[in-house]
Amino acid sequence: MDISSYVLLSQETALRRRMDVAANNLANMNTVGFKREQPVFREYVEKTDSAVKPAKQTSFVLDYGAVHDFSQGGFQATGNPLDLMIEGQGYFSVQASDGSTAYTRAGQLKMLPTGELATSSGNKVLGEGGKPITIPQEAANQVSIGKDGTVNGPGGPFGRVTVTQFDEAGVDPRGDGLFSGTGGRELPSEQTHLVSGGLEGSNVNAIQETTDMVEILRAYQTSQNLSQSMNDMRKSAIDRLSKVG
Repeated sequence: MDISSYVLLSQETALRRRMDVAANNLANMNTVGFKREQPVFREYVEKTDSAVKPAKQTSFVLDYGAVHDFSQGGFQATGNPLDLMIEGQGYFSVQASDGSTAYTRAGQLKMLPTGELATSSGNKVLGEGGKPITIPQEAANQVSIGKDGTVNGPGGPFGRVTVTQFDEAGVDPRGDGLFSGTGGRELPSEQTHLVSGGLEGSNVNAIQETTDMVEILRAYQTSQNLSQSMNDMRKSAIDRLSKVG
């Protein structure tokens, strides 16, 4: 395989990566709090021993990772007082299944049989001091959550749902809508802005993702056609050389 084929292969690998990301975004367009991803690529330059000056360096496409679009998703009213949406940046702190602290934008909350507040997937919501918030069973139907995250009941507050803010580079996806984070700052009550009775929708634009997928497919087809043309040229050259010999 010559160098031109390797260059085309690196491009096609990048296109497949783009297609995977776009397909994942589209699949999560109805996922609560989902943030669309965008792949990031870099140019990788390899020096060669070619005597032809323009061919002394060859550029390949290098998969550098992905970034998230942290723009706000739309508000989806549900009427459930335990459903929350964060206005602005930040994440809810939850206890993951392995006991570690994770973060999420999905504010679809419920009460566990133990009375603890948890996400729809069962991860306990952590309040101030990193402690779970417990609601007495007799107050289960009389709970409201204020804009600052305070969980109020007939007998007074039971705790406060906190919001942790990170720099964009401080969070990494860990699956199931959860993120791991470093360098976070727990917002005080006066800087916490929650909306109850609804959820934050995905910020995926279905039309944009579909358009991207069509463009990726066309670019891949162009690359394949170019590869086929080069193969035809090689075969033609080999046929001519064999006849000369």
